[in-house]
Amino acid sequence: MEIKTRDFGMIDIDENEIITFEDPIFGFETIKKYVLLYDDSVGGQLMWLQSTEEQNICFILLDPVVLTYPYPGELRPELIEMLQKKNINEPVFRIIAVIREDLRKSTVNLKSPIVIDTQSRRAAQIILEDDYSIREPLLTERKGAV
Repeated sequence: MEIKTRDFGMIDIDENEIITFEDPIFGFETIKKYVLLYDDSVGGQLMWLQSTEEQNICFILLDPVVLTYPYPGELRPELIEMLQKKNINEPVFRIIAVIREDLRKSTVNLKSPIVIDTQSRRAAQIILEDDYSIREPLLTERKGAV
């Protein structure tokens, strides 16, 4: 399947790679189908979540392993139950990043991660009850450089 992307132009994707959001990304309720794109030159912790339905809808995601502290911490039983109701049985967490030209102004949304089940290709954006910020600085003294 060929799609037009915001950052990579026209590309071919395997339809089996499409991720369907059970609960759409907040603010983008009508868009439910995405694909993860990678650029080998920047490493595997950074990826693009590109809509297959709308060229200009694309989010930069980070693997939370780039953080220097545990995230999202221990999963509470009620969170596991909620994910299972959304058919997400093997959750992989990704965080949305807003990358600015001045990297010191870049932020990540720790409060509402994207959770993907890589087996079922189902996903959801969830809100964690923990005290996380939606605009946490990506680079801080506490965390160091990514």
